[in-house]
This record gives sequence, structure tokens and C-alpha cells, in this order.
Amino acid sequence: MIGTMNFKHLYYFWQVAKAGGVVRASKQLHLTPQTISGQIGLLEDALAAPLFAKRGRNLELTEAGRLAFGYAEDIFSLGAELQEAIRNYPEGGRPVEFRVGVADAVPKTIAYRLIEPATLLPTPVRIVCREWKLDSLIAELAVHHLDLVIADKPIPHSVSVQAFNHRLGESGLTFFASPALFRSFKGKFPSCLDGAPMLIPGADAAVSARLEQWCEANKLRPRVVGEFDDSALLNAFGQRGAGVFIGPTVLESEIRMQYGVKTLGRTDQFVEEFFAISVERRVTHPCVVAIAEAARDRLFASTGDT
Repeated sequence: MIGTMNFKHLYYFWQVAKAGGVVRASKQLHLTPQTISGQIGLLEDALAAPLFAKRGRNLELTEAGRLAFGYAEDIFSLGAELQEAIRNYPEGGRPVEFRVGVADAVPKTIAYRLIEPATLLPTPVRIVCREWKLDSLIAELAVHHLDLVIADKPIPHSVSVQAFNHRLGESGLTFFASPALFRSFKGKFPSCLDGAPMLIPGADAAVSARLEQWCEANKLRPRVVGEFDDSALLNAFGQRGAGVFIGPTVLESEIRMQYGVKTLGRTDQFVEEFFAISVERRVTHPCVVAIAEAARDRLFASTGDT
């Protein structure tokens, strides 16, 4: 029968595994090697499994030892977190973990502006952010590995997952160019875009097809010189003058300042939309509530979304 595990014995095992040997750990713990070896022996008796195996002069973790070490890491990390939380109580406390996925088609600046309000809550928050393809993120959401997915379109019909779209808002689009490229343009917007070098979002971005339709409707044939899944990389190329690029008008001044570019023109004839996707029909997670409220009341307030 497996005995009761003593957490002091587990702590000694954890220190030996981290130090790489009993002698090193004994110096750190100010105990004799015999004492530590005896304590680990008691832990192995309690768990009914050997945790170390000798390889010449060295000790190596067994399969059971590696499993025990993983649990010990979690246990003692939580213990340190508990001490910190109690030390700071009532001002602090254990951070709320907020796991959010960002579809790679969402502009990085928009993603930051949307997520930022979750970090400003009175309760400490630890953000875990993942960027991936939308389908993959929704699959992670379905098994509760994520609390929220931020996307530029609703859940695709091809995805059979029980989740809900919460529309955050929309923005018209602004066309940007580096100062040198800007000076090369003649004529008024948007006709000046005909034949101009253009950097476009990848096919996964919902705004990509809308941009193409808008160009056709306005009888414009820009030269596509680059297509990017990553919006930050697209903007970096635009900053260097490789081509014209678009960004949400709600961030126009921020993009101009960040990248040192100029505005060629704006349009509301096609827009970029943003959604929060969750397994909750009614949003209750405090971080998601903060994101939705900030999007409605501040970021997209001028667009009239409610």
C-alpha cells in the first residue's frame, strides 16, 4: 500500500533534481548528503516507485522521477505564488489567468488595443496570448484551452464548434505610404492608386477580398508587390516604401506616428470588422467584459457600434 507523501521529502527531491545531485543540493540546503538521501528514500517508499537511477557517478531521473518533478515544479511554484499573494493581501492576490487567442489576420495594433483593457482591471491579470489560424484557435477554445478568440470575421460555417460571436466594432480603411512613395503620387485619391505598388493582407484576412472588390468597383488596378499573413511585417515593408498599405482608420494617427508614413486617403466603402468569439452566449469573464466595453465605448465609439 502506498504511504502518505511528505511534502518536505518532495521538496528535497525537487532540490536534488534541480541541482543535479545530492552533494550539490546538500550544500544549498545545509544538510548532510545522508540526510537528503534518506528523505528521498522515504518519498520513493511513499510513491512506491524509484525516482532516480545511478548512471556511473551521476543520478538521472527515472520516468516516474520526471513525472514527479513536473508535479513538484507546479506545487512549489504555486507555493511561491501563494506567499507573494498573502504578502500583498489585500492589495494584491492571485492573478486571474486570461488565455486569449488572436487570429493572425488581425492587425497587431488593434489586437493590443483590444486586449489592453483586460490588464487594467483592479484584480491582477496574467495574460497568455496565442496567435494562430482562426480555425485552430477556435478548436482550442472548444476544449477550453482559451477563454476568448479575437478575429476579423465571425466563426466560419465550416467549423462545427458550439461558440458565439460578439461583435466588437468596425472601422473604415486608410491607405498609407512612406514619405518618399507619397511624393511620387499624382492626382486625387483613389484614382492615384491605379498602377501603384500595393502590399495586401493574406487570403485569410477578411478585408483582403473586400479590398479587391473595392478596387474593381472603382476601376483600379494596383500592382500587388507583396502579400503578407503577418500585419506587422506588412506594415514594416510599407514603412520602407515597398508599397501602399491599408490600416483601420480608427488607428490612423497611431499608425502614422509609429511608422512615419503619410495618409493617401480614406474610405468607408469597405470596412474591417472585429469579433470576440467565446463559448459563452452571454459574456461574464471579467477580462472579456472589459474588452467588449472598451471596444464599444472607446476604440470603435466613433463608428456608432453598440
